[in-house]
Amino acid sequence: MLRNKYNLQQPTEKRHDSEVMDENSLAPILEAIVSYIDEGVIIADPSGNVIYQNPSAMQLFGMENEPVTRLRDIGSFNLQKAMLRAAIDAGEMDAAGRPTGQFVRFEHKVEINDSHRYLQFHCGLIDTNIKNERLRLIMVRDKTEQRRLEAVFDHSLQDMSTNDPRMLEILNRIQQIAPTNASLLLQGESGTGKTQLARMIHRYSHRSHMPFVEVNCAAIPESLIESELFGHIRGAFTGASHERTGRFQSAHKGTLFLDEITEMPLHLQAKLLRAVQDQEFEMVGSDKTIKVDVRIISASNRNLKDMVNNDEFRADLFYRLAVIPLTIPSLRQRPGDIPVLIDHFCQRLSLRGYNTSELKCSNDAMRLMMDYPWPGNVRELENAIEHGIICTTGEIVEPESLPQDIRDYQQGDLLNKQTVTPERRAGDKDRRNIEAALKQCGGNKAQAAQLLGIDRTTLWRRMQKINMA
Repeated sequence: MLRNKYNLQQPTEKRHDSEVMDENSLAPILEAIVSYIDEGVIIADPSGNVIYQNPSAMQLFGMENEPVTRLRDIGSFNLQKAMLRAAIDAGEMDAAGRPTGQFVRFEHKVEINDSHRYLQFHCGLIDTNIKNERLRLIMVRDKTEQRRLEAVFDHSLQDMSTNDPRMLEILNRIQQIAPTNASLLLQGESGTGKTQLARMIHRYSHRSHMPFVEVNCAAIPESLIESELFGHIRGAFTGASHERTGRFQSAHKGTLFLDEITEMPLHLQAKLLRAVQDQEFEMVGSDKTIKVDVRIISASNRNLKDMVNNDEFRADLFYRLAVIPLTIPSLRQRPGDIPVLIDHFCQRLSLRGYNTSELKCSNDAMRLMMDYPWPGNVRELENAIEHGIICTTGEIVEPESLPQDIRDYQQGDLLNKQTVTPERRAGDKDRRNIEAALKQCGGNKAQAAQLLGIDRTTLWRRMQKINMA
């Protein structure tokens, strides 16, 4: 309760004695009102001793069971020092260099219970009618969610340039799901930006100050993936000369990103399900259960639901991973983003030393890129822009500066439109897409299938159909 010796002076007009409520009866009413508001309220004496704090203030500072007694002792945060700095920055100092006591507003990032909060403070001195003593009034608001949402949109403008309604809807959904602990499944063709979105979700989550651990399930040999994920003890298998921590333990309190989750062997999916669902597992060769706190984000360039229907992926694991599924559209489904992304990549390349400040694409070059199907999606577009910048001789990127695949595509497409049937045209378009994917992957059919968003069997059947196998 507010100490009775302090009687806060309220600025009022002169009133008749019969209209003035007894101050002793008004104080409990005011205190009851302040105790129910969401904004934190702290009152301190000139020495920094806290006289009053409402429940919201204690909750904002994570000290519900340990009330604040001095302004400089709020966890690891010295509020008294922060207020002095804010007064200096605002120019609220008298001739002797002391704060005038005028109200100032400032924001501070505070670490509370292993997480960060953005708190806004509005503080200043108020007069009392006790020996002309002044008290400090501090009002506190939690701006954490607002700052995180602003950061999502700021970052999306920098790293996820788009005008496409579907992509904007995805970014809008991210602002809702980033602060939660729900598991996410990102699906879409290779190169559409799934890894970038996963990093963005982590960056603006409550776990942003903890590890973000990436695992590409397709890049790890099947015999090693269990040890990679869950770790192993010494002597667990031949060559295990020492204990090794797995990725789940490395991501404790943070986020684990499982890219190309479709490559997870079936015999390990049951163990992964338990780790995701119960947040516990055993290291390889050990019977000791390890508990973790990990948020899971997974990604796939194949349709995981189809794999479940074909008994290629466990249904229970799928539903545990896909609490919130997001499907990222391919670049050919959002051609309006191509000019936006070209400008974005030119800006990025200028930071790497390329002179792109005055660079433009000619109408013919832009038409070629708008018509091209982009089997490698945004990643391929970025490479094409860099290729065009390197090969151009002036400040205009012409068609001849673009990669050969993009130029050949239009020439072949025009010829087909004039001389062949729709069936043949579709087959030739499939051939060009497969050839482009194989060329980009150095002839590796498994990687080419992933790039095209199909499985290896489907790629083999299509190649047989058009006499490429």
